[in-house]
Amino acid sequence: MHKLDRRTMLRTSVLMGSAALLGTRAIRPAWAADARTLTLYNGQHAHTTAALVDAFTKATKIRVEIRKGSSSQLANQIIEEGARSPADVFYSEESPPVVKLAKKGLLARVDPKTLKQIQPGYESREGDWLGISARCRVIAYNKSLVKESELPKSVLDMASPQWKGKVAFVPSSGSFQEQIVAIAQLKSRDAALRWLENLKKYGVIYNGNMAAMKAVERGEVATALINNYYWFVVAQEVGAKNMHSALYYTGDKDPGALVTVSAAGILKSSKKQALAQQLLAFMVSAPGQTAIADSVAEYPLRPGIKSPYAIKPFDELDPPPITPADLGDAADALILRREAGLA
Repeated sequence: MHKLDRRTMLRTSVLMGSAALLGTRAIRPAWAADARTLTLYNGQHAHTTAALVDAFTKATKIRVEIRKGSSSQLANQIIEEGARSPADVFYSEESPPVVKLAKKGLLARVDPKTLKQIQPGYESREGDWLGISARCRVIAYNKSLVKESELPKSVLDMASPQWKGKVAFVPSSGSFQEQIVAIAQLKSRDAALRWLENLKKYGVIYNGNMAAMKAVERGEVATALINNYYWFVVAQEVGAKNMHSALYYTGDKDPGALVTVSAAGILKSSKKQALAQQLLAFMVSAPGQTAIADSVAEYPLRPGIKSPYAIKPFDELDPPPITPADLGDAADALILRREAGLA
């Protein structure tokens, strides 16, 4: 067997020690970067989240890795992953998927100071999630096919023989699910089921809200039940003055004027609770809300932040007295859709 003399052993030890030191120096920045990186599961519109995250990273130097998907799919993924989920924060296009996680005890409490930054009524009663921005359900209509004066006072009246073939709707839309729940709570479950059955009978089904909005703009269908911001997306493309369609707000506390929110929460399993709290706080801060408001025609939930879009003033919407917390996880909406033959 080859024997090492004392000098050789000493030289080998020095080289190994130097290699270890070099290795530590090489790895340390990666550890540091990882420690200052959050993983965000994002179901909100990609461009809105990108604008928000860019502003957050510039302000805090905290990186955010975004994993995209539909809000409901991401919520189910988090449930399946459990305590092993890499997600630190979940940002959903609608509140029900976040509520679903909260009901399973997967969300951490949000800093009370953060909750106080938004208008009351748009947060969890338990303090484990909060609304980030709001939008209103509206009726988009083609001005050549129908006059505003001909539109009904309630969205419930759109599901009738008079409107056969004239109403586009998207059964799979998250906001449509929330509208179903709102009708069930404001009227009755039977009323919601009848509305769905009649929409199936007399309405026109589309696979996406943007497709429905563009169909109205083209004159393919007279009206569509959508969120307000879809109209502004098309208006940006062609110019508001060139739009063949307009928005009708039912107001009068009708379910057709339901206000819903995008929402966010922190995973209890996150090992970066302090950084995650920073992200949520930024989302509802003045810079965060401005970044969101500049990217989409939604309503900032922080008082004092104005949208650059010509959206109807929030205090004039006159929505029904249904909060995001009242809507819960909207689980009954899918059951009602199935009963109506729409799922």
